[in-house]
Amino acid sequence: MIAIVAGCALAGVIGWWLNRRAGVLRTVAVSDSGADAGDDTAAAFLGLTSSGPTVVHFSAPWCGPCAGVRRVVDNVCDELGVAHREIDIDADPAAARRFSVLSLPTTLIFDADGRQRYRAAGVPTAATLRSALQPLLA
Repeated sequence: MIAIVAGCALAGVIGWWLNRRAGVLRTVAVSDSGADAGDDTAAAFLGLTSSGPTVVHFSAPWCGPCAGVRRVVDNVCDELGVAHREIDIDADPAAARRFSVLSLPTTLIFDADGRQRYRAAGVPTAATLRSALQPLLA
């Protein structure tokens, strides 16, 4: 009995540890070179806008949490007037490879210059997404 309780507790701790960063927007270092540095090919590759930030989220039809990201991104981007694009990794695996998308959903935020500024794996909250986008609108 004690072994079962200990096993469940250990499984809970391991699950928490593996998911503790899900949905957290991480700042991406902005550099002057590389695929995420705002080169014209990256902007054209993803269809980024130059008039402001662009939110790109990678999804697939079979991904359940991707519907949550879609709702959050649609609501926040419509509220702030920010461009957004959804990329189906089944239809466009080259984009997923180019931006090292290893899990779904993955959300990237690019500034007006096409540089990747934030990245999140999992479902970000509306407040987190909004707080990351607002400084990029200035």
